[in-house]
Amino acid sequence: MDHAVGGVDSKVGGTGSISSKDMIFRADKIDLKTLDIQLEKHFSKVFYRNGDSESQRPKEEWEIDLSKMDVRYVVAQGTYGIVYRGTYDNQDVAVKVLDWGEDGIATSVETAALRASFRQEVAVWHKLDHPNVTKFVGASMGASNLKIPATNSSDEGYGSHPSKACCVVVEYLAGGTLKQFLIRNTRKKLAFKVVIQLALDLSRGLSYLHSKKIVHRDVKTENMLLDAQRNLKIADFGVARVEAQNPRDMTGETGTLGYMAPEVLDGKPYNRRCDVYSFGICLWEIYCCDMPYPDLSFADISSAVVRQNLRPEVPRCCPSSFVNIMRKCWDGNPNKRPEMDEVVKMLEAIDTSKGGGMIPDDQTSACFCFGPARGP
Repeated sequence: MDHAVGGVDSKVGGTGSISSKDMIFRADKIDLKTLDIQLEKHFSKVFYRNGDSESQRPKEEWEIDLSKMDVRYVVAQGTYGIVYRGTYDNQDVAVKVLDWGEDGIATSVETAALRASFRQEVAVWHKLDHPNVTKFVGASMGASNLKIPATNSSDEGYGSHPSKACCVVVEYLAGGTLKQFLIRNTRKKLAFKVVIQLALDLSRGLSYLHSKKIVHRDVKTENMLLDAQRNLKIADFGVARVEAQNPRDMTGETGTLGYMAPEVLDGKPYNRRCDVYSFGICLWEIYCCDMPYPDLSFADISSAVVRQNLRPEVPRCCPSSFVNIMRKCWDGNPNKRPEMDEVVKMLEAIDTSKGGGMIPDDQTSACFCFGPARGP
């Protein structure tokens, strides 16, 4: 694909110039306010003249029948929507309802742009099929027919979402997020073979996405889910987008602080190698069962990662083969970072039979190797 698809959760998909053949449109030279007002009037006319235009267009292959959905309860609540647990056609699913344009802030133009991006992106997700990527069940461009259990115990019956809301339905994974799993193991740590298994699952999933020209852009342990057998699957494509042919078409801060690559923090153009950097931080987190930079502020992290090459402190007991992969992945120069398929091979080559993690073979508790470095 020649053009990047805007992210579902990003208000501004990219701030670079948009090229089309020999023409270059400079965003700073366009009177966006006037254009916005004109477009909003146009959308309003069309909306009120045609009624619910969504119901008049043909269904996409990924669109689901909301009457087959049984929503049970809220799992999580975020900036752009609510995630529910439920069943669809007797399958356990998670339902993410994205509520755009109902906050009184977004204009009709912005809402229409988000919906257009959403439609394009779910068409991509629909075709993804990999054991380490959360299975996409379907989506709906409207959520007004979705029966939502009353949030207040004193309420009766069901609530509903506004007509502009969209919803995404994916398989439900009972193991929760990788972040929650690591927090539960903060004190006792993980066996090295478990560390490598989780790292391999994540690397294989990212390698697959990159092979499909998809950059996740928000790789972090909160966006990875585990099934009942502790298999890891990449989730939350909220800011994923199809990779631009020209990296300059992919700018704008996206992702979560602490996992963000220096080029992203610095507002520079980036490509799939930003996911590789974030993966390197995830490797550290999986090994240490700890949070990177817990005591630093937003400004401190941004500045130090970009200007002083700050990275999480690697424990002395960490096997050199694993440290080597981490450091290659979080190299400050994106061009020096390996591709994810190379990372998979490096992880597969690591021997876990002799242990080597935070838990020595002959002990059940964690080894304390975070103390001050000894020697010169």
